[in-house]
Amino acid sequence: MSVGEDEWRVQFDADVTFRNGGGLQSQGFRLDIPGADIDDDALRELFVRHLGLLMVDQVHITNKVSLREPHKGSRGVPAREPDQRSPRLVELSHVIRDDMITYPGLPAPSITEHLSREASRAVYAPGTEFQIGRISMVANTSTYLDAPSHRFADGADLAALPLKQTVDLDGLVVRVLGSQARGVDRAALTPLDVTGRAVLIHTGWDRHWGAAEYGSDVHPFVTAAAAAWLAENGAALVGIDSINIDDKTDGTRPAHTTLLRAGIPIVEHLCGLDQLPPYGFRFSAAPLAVEGMGTVSVRAYALIA
Repeated sequence: MSVGEDEWRVQFDADVTFRNGGGLQSQGFRLDIPGADIDDDALRELFVRHLGLLMVDQVHITNKVSLREPHKGSRGVPAREPDQRSPRLVELSHVIRDDMITYPGLPAPSITEHLSREASRAVYAPGTEFQIGRISMVANTSTYLDAPSHRFADGADLAALPLKQTVDLDGLVVRVLGSQARGVDRAALTPLDVTGRAVLIHTGWDRHWGAAEYGSDVHPFVTAAAAAWLAENGAALVGIDSINIDDKTDGTRPAHTTLLRAGIPIVEHLCGLDQLPPYGFRFSAAPLAVEGMGTVSVRAYALIA
C-alpha cells in the first residue's frame, strides 16, 4: 500500500497520572497525525481523546518519533448500548422555597398570596375557589440559566434566546467527583465530543445545598482554559452543580465571559447529575421569555431514552 504525502503517524511513550489516583503507562504507542510533526500539548490531548481517558491529571510524553506510514484511523468515545427500558425523566433543579438562600448576599424569595382560596369564594360561584400566588425574587434564585445579556449589554436576552439552545439537547455528563483540584480544567474535557451538546459538569457540590459550605469560596468551578476549549469545540450549553461556574474569588469571571460571548447559555446550581448516564439522554432548561433580563430560574430536567 502506498503512503500519501500527508499520511503521518507519531510513535511515543506516555506516562499518565489521574486526579483520583493511579496511573497508566504505554510504550511505543502510535497515533495518526495531520502533518509531519505535532507538539507535546496537542499530542497529549489527542492521546487522551483517543483512549477516552477521564479525570487525567498529567500526561508525560517521551521518545516521540514521527513516522510516514498509512493512517490506521482512530476511535472516539464508545457508543452507548441501546436501552430497551421506557424513557425516564430526571429532575435536575432545586425546589424554590420561601426565604431560601441561593447565593450569599442575594435576597431570598418571598412567596405569598395575592388571592387566597377563602377570599376567592366571594368572587366565584358557590363551591368554586381559586388561589393566586405572588412571588418576589431576584433572577438568580435556585437553579437558573444565564443568557448572553447577563454578561454583555448587547447580548441576547432571555426573550431572544432560541428554544433550540435550551431544549431537547443531546446531553453529556463530565464527572469530576473525587478530584483534588477545585478547577475543572480542559484535561477533563478533551476525551469528549462536546460539539452541539449540553455539557453538564458533575462535581457533587449540590450535596451541600442549603448549608453554609455551599456558598463558600472553596467550591468547584470551570477554568478559563476549559471554558475556552468548550467554546472552541462548539458546546451548545454548559451546566454545573456548583454555586458558580467561575471561581467566586475571581472578579473577571472568565468562564462566564468566554461562554456567553460565544452565545453559549450557562445553567448553574444543578442537582441530581449522579442519576444520569455519561451520555444517551436529552437535556432541557427552558427559561421564561423575559425581555430585558439575562438570567432567570428554570426547571431543568433530563429524559433518558
